[in-house]
Amino acid sequence: MSGTDAARVRYEKKDHVAWVTLNRPRVLNALDLRTHEELGAVWDDVERDDDVRVVVLTGAGNRAFSVGQDLKERGRLDADGTAPTTFGSRGQPGWPRLTERFTLSKPVVARVDGYALGGGFELALACDLIVASDRSVFALPEVRLGLVPGAGGAFRLARQMPQKVAMGYLLTGRWMDAATALWFGLVNEVVAADRLDDCVRDWVGDLLEGAPLSLCAIKEAVLRSADVPLENAFVTAYTWEERRRRSRDAVEGVRAFTEKRAPVWSGE
Repeated sequence: MSGTDAARVRYEKKDHVAWVTLNRPRVLNALDLRTHEELGAVWDDVERDDDVRVVVLTGAGNRAFSVGQDLKERGRLDADGTAPTTFGSRGQPGWPRLTERFTLSKPVVARVDGYALGGGFELALACDLIVASDRSVFALPEVRLGLVPGAGGAFRLARQMPQKVAMGYLLTGRWMDAATALWFGLVNEVVAADRLDDCVRDWVGDLLEGAPLSLCAIKEAVLRSADVPLENAFVTAYTWEERRRRSRDAVEGVRAFTEKRAPVWSGE
């Protein structure tokens, strides 16, 4: 987590943004157990640090966001008699991983350039926004390896695109290009690779213009209400909304508008 060459994850914080980089470019940012352990510590810190308002998750290099599980490590674990994994990561390093960290309050933007395969695609699907280069490709190829998309891919893909289309990708392991992902609404924007960083910065800038407690409240309300009847969604108690509506920021935004100035958010 320190940013050294030995670290699997680079973690930097600046101007209310946490930049999280999967740092194994030589193996296309494959996810081994140590990477998951380091990521777990990052998510813990992100949630604790009130100065962090937005997170950007990406992969080092220009070839891959992440190709998912480190299959060489998995092969060694199999040879040692370690039990195969299934859905979820309870009891494993980094739990709860981002794919199961359902209460992470800060919005997470996935910056995808290149391959987002298997667990890498599942990580991206667990983010709130995805911005991708036009050379990016997405796939859940687990079926071709005798595995399942156990980090939420089997669940999230069928919720984030039409079920028949999702089943086609899940049951064949076919690859999806960035344009197709955009067509089905899996990503927010696709741009040329040389424009990707600028595009991500634009999205981050827009997110930072919002009140930090509003970001958290909206994210929580959307995710918690997704599977409940609409009438129940209106009467559910949302922790972050209770905090937002009692905050100084709930007054500051309207006051700034009437005074014709930019709001100064305190997060309180």
